[in-house]
Amino acid sequence: MQFSQISTEDVLKIFKETGALLEGHFLLTSGLHSSKYFQCAKVLQYPEYAELLCRQIARHFYTSEIELVVSPAIGGIIVGYEVARQLEARNIFAEREGGVMKLRRGFGIKPGERVLVCEDVVTTGGSVFEVIDLVKNAGGKLIGVGCIVDRSGGKIDFGTRFASVIKLEVPTFKPEECPLCKEGIEIEKPGSRGIY
Repeated sequence: MQFSQISTEDVLKIFKETGALLEGHFLLTSGLHSSKYFQCAKVLQYPEYAELLCRQIARHFYTSEIELVVSPAIGGIIVGYEVARQLEARNIFAEREGGVMKLRRGFGIKPGERVLVCEDVVTTGGSVFEVIDLVKNAGGKLIGVGCIVDRSGGKIDFGTRFASVIKLEVPTFKPEECPLCKEGIEIEKPGSRGIY
């Protein structure tokens, strides 16, 4: 399988072309505010881009003998599926029930199974940390974490190998410190779930 690397500029070009890089005033899932929002779903609606971007994650783990890829719903589902397809691994996803991340639908992790956790966008890593806990509690062997966009600029430590397609340090603000709020700019919540 060919694993050529794609540049940050090319990834951002794809995001802009598909309308997936939004600018304005956004409320992130973490509760933080930001002037930029990466709506990966708008990129992943194009299978050729999903394949291309997920190949960048898969190449980091191609020799790691991944047996299972687990993702948090909803954003990580397509990413996890496509990475698993390319690594010829099994794929499942975790979802929230009563605000708690769980494995449902009969999904399970086998003790000792070599697991990669995949997500679309990581800001604080909250959902990924929850999935990592599920993996460890089930006795799975965490091999790494992969995502398309790392908004932390590489600052998050998942305690395992972490690979992203692009790393960007995009400023985020606590609501009480947000300059966009102070300017009176209307806030949007484009994500797939509510706020903590």
